[in-house]
Amino acid sequence: MRIAVAGGGPGGLFFATMIRRLHPAAEVTVFERNRADDTFGFGVVFSDRTLAGIHEADPVLREALDEHGRHWDDIEVRLKGERVRCGGNGMAAIVRRTLLALLQDRARRLGADLRFATEVTLDELTGYDLVVAADGTGSQIRDRLGFGSEVETAGAKFIWFGTDYLFDGLTFLHERGPHGVFAVHGYPISADMSTFIVETDEASWRRAGLDAFDVTQPPGPSDLRSKAYLEELFAGQIDGKRLLTNNSRWGSFRTRRTKRWHTLTPRPVVLLGDAAHTAHFSVGSGTKMAMEDAVALARALSEHGGDLPAALAAYESAAQPSVRQVQDAARPSLSWWEHFGRYYDAFEPWQFAYHFLSRSITDARLARRAPEFTQASLHRWVEIHGAEPLRTPFESGGWQAASRLVDVVTDAGGTPAAVDDLPLSATPAREAWGLLLDAPDSEAELPEVYARLADLVATGERPVLVAVAGGTPLTRTLVCEQARLRHRLPALSIEPALDRDRAHTIVLSGRADLVGVAA
Repeated sequence: MRIAVAGGGPGGLFFATMIRRLHPAAEVTVFERNRADDTFGFGVVFSDRTLAGIHEADPVLREALDEHGRHWDDIEVRLKGERVRCGGNGMAAIVRRTLLALLQDRARRLGADLRFATEVTLDELTGYDLVVAADGTGSQIRDRLGFGSEVETAGAKFIWFGTDYLFDGLTFLHERGPHGVFAVHGYPISADMSTFIVETDEASWRRAGLDAFDVTQPPGPSDLRSKAYLEELFAGQIDGKRLLTNNSRWGSFRTRRTKRWHTLTPRPVVLLGDAAHTAHFSVGSGTKMAMEDAVALARALSEHGGDLPAALAAYESAAQPSVRQVQDAARPSLSWWEHFGRYYDAFEPWQFAYHFLSRSITDARLARRAPEFTQASLHRWVEIHGAEPLRTPFESGGWQAASRLVDVVTDAGGTPAAVDDLPLSATPAREAWGLLLDAPDSEAELPEVYARLADLVATGERPVLVAVAGGTPLTRTLVCEQARLRHRLPALSIEPALDRDRAHTIVLSGRADLVGVAA
């Protein structure tokens, strides 16, 4: 079998390694448009929990991380002069250039033909039995064949730097400057360098004048104005150290979902890594996902011999579920980064950190990783309120609840009608009442709900609380937070079923004041 791999990133190189190991008779040629020692970005980070499958397939990554990488267990969140640490988050990182060099060497030693500074089109790859499109999120091969990807563009802005300040683990910095709140994902990648990714909202980005750099110019030049601005803003957090550039320019993260990863016409072509899917870097490592794709594709080809249709179908069946799982977890995480300025202003550091670390998981799962952190967060709540979250009494506008977990009475049609003796209504009532809002099924519909809430508040008709039902867990949360953090109205999240773990997480994190379930 003759296989052409378009793209010499970690995914394409690891696939070349794996297919030569599992199917030594295969002839594999990797075409990479950049030179062998070119690379954009700085470091690659991996979670310990996710590496078992890659390590089992081939030792190259494990050996690279052991010899050249940096490892840590704690996450640190810094804001408002405080540092909050959370253990149980084993991770390792390595310089991207180092990883690529080791993967190149491994693929060559196993017999793959690597051709650098060579950009190829699909039309030029005739004579191959299979074309593997591992050419990144801007894949020309994918777009040429019309695989039908869905792409969502985030509202937050991010830019990627390095720094000669050495973090001791994954660290999140938050600073409110004169133009807004900026945050950093920082982590060590070598003995003398760290990755330094900055995020902010679009309004802050524009107020700071950071929108002047021409991002349409070819890769290479970096945004030096943003570098200077951010070096000054975060100087106190990184001891006045430098930011380092490498094609450093602002962008908006694009989440790509592709249902079908292969085609047999006009010739067999299969997508791998970012060409097929992306997930926000706060949850998903694109490199790790691409390398897992490489393992799944090589195994499928090896197990099905020359039956390409069966092999490519098996590849999709094996690889797609884990990708969907990561992308589903990444969506609430990405949403958190689109709203973090609001959380910075609203929460004390302990609750901000808990809100952040529970953005994609519940308290029980977080506690398995970091029991000391979750216990410290619970202890702080009890110190303030005198009882555990779900047992804490609540009062608003003369209406009282004995705890934060309440029963919701529904009418004959199943619509929430009251919480204890407090009526719920979609329109203002003469007596004390709770405003009932339906969360939408799509985030695209949230502005309409927000506008309705704002219009009501503008009239002076302030309810005792805002009860939010329906939608998805994420849209319910976002509507509750809009009521709590934007309009200073208590919020009740009406859940479809009783889940005490989720309810505990919602209240302790400050996502809602109360949780209700239909009685």
